[in-house]
Amino acid sequence: MPTSAPASGSVLPAMPGDAALLAAARAWGLSLAAERRMSANTVEAYERDLRQFLAHLDARTGTPTIPAIVALKPRDVRAFMAARRANEVGGRSLMRALAGLRSFAKHLEREGHGTVAALGAVRSPKMERRLPRPLPVAAARALTDVSLRADEDRDPWILLRDAAVLALLYGAGLRISEALGLARRDAPVPGIDAVTVLGKGAKQRMVPVLPVVAEAVAAYLAACPHPLPPEGPLFVGARGGPLSPRIIQYVVARARGALGLPDSATPHALRHSFATHLLARQGELRAIQELLGHASLSTTQLYTKVDAARLMSAFDATHPRAGRAVPTGA
Repeated sequence: MPTSAPASGSVLPAMPGDAALLAAARAWGLSLAAERRMSANTVEAYERDLRQFLAHLDARTGTPTIPAIVALKPRDVRAFMAARRANEVGGRSLMRALAGLRSFAKHLEREGHGTVAALGAVRSPKMERRLPRPLPVAAARALTDVSLRADEDRDPWILLRDAAVLALLYGAGLRISEALGLARRDAPVPGIDAVTVLGKGAKQRMVPVLPVVAEAVAAYLAACPHPLPPEGPLFVGARGGPLSPRIIQYVVARARGALGLPDSATPHALRHSFATHLLARQGELRAIQELLGHASLSTTQLYTKVDAARLMSAFDATHPRAGRAVPTGA
């Protein structure tokens, strides 16, 4: 009978494997968070991918073991990827799954169990990079305007809180996790022109704060009925606990209905809009990369590709010399 246990103390379903393999999986999961500083969501996704892979092997060949993992053939990995595709799993998820399996294989190799050559022989799945859909300037501004929800039966301070969070997403380009991760002591209020945020990989960066954003935060603080200790969260829920990202996602979902916006209008779309609207106003791509906290410039280019294409189209259509031959000596 297979031995089963959670991978690293998570709430994921049990994964198949003998005791040695499960112990290795636990150690790997803990190392992802402690050494590589991956977010809890990423660790959970990697563990889930490993569990699904081991369940696949369990169904085909019996209880997975470390020697069995090391002895895998490329066809075994390809069979798993094909099975996932048959379940309509997309290329992005398959790429993440393969990355997670390779990470686990490297962990086994570091622990002296041998090299899982099969994973290196399998190519990563191809996928189209989905381009972000930034919002029009007027729509982005409307989402951060507290008056948009004036007809809702909500406490005024909650409306001000939500507007302040959304102002940070659009006005400073923060991820929702970065905005909700701010402590009260770091609140960007009038007189403070920058805020330090903790981004992916526990990397800190300093982001300028517009006066209108600082004023939105100050309005929320003045109206918030709950005590906000300096070390506690800046943004709190209706009962005073940490604010859940789901609340902000729900707020935007309701607002986009009122504004007639597509489903792609999400809190993260405000961050896309921050980047593309800066580019439209001649923002320098490298500077935008630093503001967003992207490790790679190619990621920033993905954010701004749509707007760059629009700008080039407008240039070709309106510039007096666009698409025309330049006379000799001009």
